[in-house]
Amino acid sequence: MTSQDAGPFLYVIVCAAGIAAGVTGLIGAARDRGWEVGVIATPVAMGGFFDTAAVEELTGRPIRSAWRSPADPRPFPPPDAVVVAPATFNTVNKWAAGLADTLAVGTLCEAAGAGVPIAVLPCVADALAAHPAYRESLVRLRGMGVRFGDPHAGPSGEDGGRPGFAWESALDLLTHPRDDQGPGRTQVSAGPASVPPVQGDRPRGIQ
Repeated sequence: MTSQDAGPFLYVIVCAAGIAAGVTGLIGAARDRGWEVGVIATPVAMGGFFDTAAVEELTGRPIRSAWRSPADPRPFPPPDAVVVAPATFNTVNKWAAGLADTLAVGTLCEAAGAGVPIAVLPCVADALAAHPAYRESLVRLRGMGVRFGDPHAGPSGEDGGRPGFAWESALDLLTHPRDDQGPGRTQVSAGPASVPPVQGDRPRGIQ
């Protein structure tokens, strides 16, 4: 465990998509780059979409899914950055609309408002990605400085027709935002040596 003032600390937000089973690879890569990690999952994702025991062993922290009571201490330090992977149609749209009905979406709303760098790896079926509400959500979130990786609609086929889910690209987006991301946020390092504070201090209101 790290103290509240240690860093850098990465929130990994996991949504309910089949590809979520591979999130341990992202966590391992983040730790290799010097990040401490805390995982927040949507309530549906907690229902067997990934190995919760393996994630808690790897991070050394409990997975969060529900709001804490006012009397409970904050279980994670404030984030230096956030990764949403996989990000689903439902979560992206609720986040863009400001519908903070889960801890995961509420955390995203607060982190974006606090200027915390956020990288998103969408996993949305092609038919859903064509919906105008989803397209409008991407425009709004990019306008807020959120950084998106390439879209992914499901597992890659044996013929190699669809690329695999690029987990580590989310960490790269935190360090090197792509030119097509729209307005940027404060950049963070891939390791602990030179992570700058966000807006003068790490946000204290999150969670």
